[in-house]
Amino acid sequence: MTADGDAPPPFPGAVGITNLRVYPWQTDDGLHGGTPHVHLCCTECYVVLGGRGRLQTLTPRGFEESPLRPGDVLWFTPGTIHRAVNDDGALQVVVLMQNSGLPEAGDAVLTLPPERLTDPATYRRAVSLTGPDGSGPPSADRARARRDLAIEGFAELRRRFAAGDTAALDDFYAAAAALVRPHLDAWQTRWEQGPAAASRQTGEQLDALRRGDHRHLADAGVHRLAQPEQDTLGMCGFLSPYDPLRARRD
Repeated sequence: MTADGDAPPPFPGAVGITNLRVYPWQTDDGLHGGTPHVHLCCTECYVVLGGRGRLQTLTPRGFEESPLRPGDVLWFTPGTIHRAVNDDGALQVVVLMQNSGLPEAGDAVLTLPPERLTDPATYRRAVSLTGPDGSGPPSADRARARRDLAIEGFAELRRRFAAGDTAALDDFYAAAAALVRPHLDAWQTRWEQGPAAASRQTGEQLDALRRGDHRHLADAGVHRLAQPEQDTLGMCGFLSPYDPLRARRD
């Protein structure tokens, strides 16, 4: 086990791992669940622990619904607009995220109506959990408001795509890419120091083993993180992220 004060290594493959309880809140279309959004650089994986639900997705291949049942494993690549629907109020999943550090740094754009995607400041005001002026604590009411706004934009994207207007999806992709562009240098640094470094380490170990050098095996160890105690208001639901970096700081 990790000794007190020792820094745990990254999760295997430098992924992120989070407990997710999908919002049970009802939406205007009569469903319940989370906020539709897209990731630009990260593949996301759902491991369903309990409850029943669906994953609604929109890609250049069209709209799809995939069932979510206990034991299911479902993953989707960057560019997949996705919305978690909570059918029985009890949908709970473990989320595995590629490129740990990038989602936390903003690798997600909500499907807001186009007028809310025009520039970073307008977008930030629309998605803030603390209100447009940034004051006050995070609010469940704000989480619901931004969720409903994103569902409005998602419904319009679906409508236009179904009507043959495939440019609507590309317009959203272009707006999302423009919103995150100011953060790309910081994302590059996070990637180089995290996932890319983990991959390079494997290459170094392979090279060492070819030379007959097995000294890295002397660093063997077992590491553990306790279940997070506090939920945060995420896009899809109540999040409890397992964060080795946070454990290192605490």
